[in-house]
Amino acid sequence: MPELQMQSAPEAPSMAQVELALLRDVRDAIEREQLTLPTLPEVALAIRNAADDPDVSTASLAREIGKDPALSARLIQIANSPLMRGRASVDSLNGAITRLGMDFVKNLVAGLLVEQMFLATSETIEVRMRKAWEHSVEVASVSFVLAAHYTRLPPEQAMLAGLIHEIGSLPILTLAEQHPDTAQNPEALERVIRSLHPKLGVEILRAWDFPAELAEVPVRYANFGRQHGNDADFSDLISVANLYVWQRGEHHHPVQWQKVPAVQKLGIAVDTESLELSEELLAQIEETRSLLQ
Repeated sequence: MPELQMQSAPEAPSMAQVELALLRDVRDAIEREQLTLPTLPEVALAIRNAADDPDVSTASLAREIGKDPALSARLIQIANSPLMRGRASVDSLNGAITRLGMDFVKNLVAGLLVEQMFLATSETIEVRMRKAWEHSVEVASVSFVLAAHYTRLPPEQAMLAGLIHEIGSLPILTLAEQHPDTAQNPEALERVIRSLHPKLGVEILRAWDFPAELAEVPVRYANFGRQHGNDADFSDLISVANLYVWQRGEHHHPVQWQKVPAVQKLGIAVDTESLELSEELLAQIEETRSLLQ
């Protein structure tokens, strides 16, 4: 009687194989212009266009925002937060816009609506997207406070820069859903994201007609030796905010604080190991973070 031959199960692809396959597919999709880039929600575009109109009234802008009840409620909540330091509470959208200012509202709305894009059908990718958004919120919160206390840059734009600095990870994560092997190889996915998200982020933000100083943030913020001018820009803020968030998290970035030009430009006091902020600023960062979540 012939012996039965046992067929061995196919070997699972290695992390390197998964990384190369995903990297190849993303690059091919970019070259063929087949990679689906996220689009800014219509309500954000309408509000931005309205806010940029020099003749727009508060009532007109309120009507645009009022089309999204949840967004309206959130703006009123933010306008009443201790962070905005209002003496009296506001209970209307008109009052919230008046207190916050149209530019603040425009940038805040764009940032808040970006959160709606961080959704996936795969549980693994959904978890990674939530992680990406939470990190962006942390960076945005720190950037908002640093901009207000250490620069002349508009804090609301600094906040927006933090919320969108890793927007380039979205199309990669969306494509990764088609690669089931990424669930077992999260490190491979992270390497692909680190490699490609800056270029994709710039493409997305340019397509959204973001100003150049914000659109270039994804490719500039991780260059901790970047030298330019005498005044800090949004990329500098996001660099320092990321280093601060990493410092407070589980992973420390091997960067010497005193040698980072962005830190020097902000004029933040540093010791030999870490960047320190006052208790007052820490409280403001926490308040900002709670408003964005």
